[in-house]
Amino acid sequence: MPEITTRRKLDQPQRGRTRFELDPDWFPRFSEAIARFLGTGRFLAIQTVVVLVWIAVNLASWRLQWDPYPFILLNLAFSTQAAYAAPLILLAQTRQADRDKLQAERVDKGHTQLEAAAKAETDKIHQLLQANTNLTKEDKELTEQVAHLTKQIHALLTSHQAT
Repeated sequence: MPEITTRRKLDQPQRGRTRFELDPDWFPRFSEAIARFLGTGRFLAIQTVVVLVWIAVNLASWRLQWDPYPFILLNLAFSTQAAYAAPLILLAQTRQADRDKLQAERVDKGHTQLEAAAKAETDKIHQLLQANTNLTKEDKELTEQVAHLTKQIHALLTSHQAT
C-alpha cells in the first residue's frame, strides 16, 4: 500500500488555517433583533397564549400539573425573561442613540455646508447687485453726457444755420 505523501509536517505552520473571529457587532445586532421582537404585538400574543395554556393546564389537569397554583415556576420564567430583556433593550437603545448621534452630526455637517454655500451665493448676489448699481450709475452719467453733447451739437447746428 502506498504511503500518503501529503502528510502534515508538525514543524511547519499549517497554511490556510482559518482563525475563529467574531464580529464585534454580532451580539449588539442580535440583541436589537430580540428587543424589536419583544416590542411587537406578535410577541405579546404568543406570550399571552403560552401563559393562558400554562395556567389552564396547571389548573385543570391533576396529572400534568407541573406548576401548581401560585405558579411559582411561571413567575420565575417571567423574572428570567425580564432579567434578560432589560439589558438587551438597553443595549438596543444605546446602539440607537449612537446611530441618532451620528445622524445628527451628519445633519449638522450638512447644515454647516449648506449655510456656507448659501453665504457664498448671497455674497455673489450682493456683488452682482453692487456691480449692477455701478453700471446703472455709469449708464445714467453717460446718458446725461450724451444728452448734453446732443444739446451742444444741436445748438451749434442751429447757430450755423442761422448765419
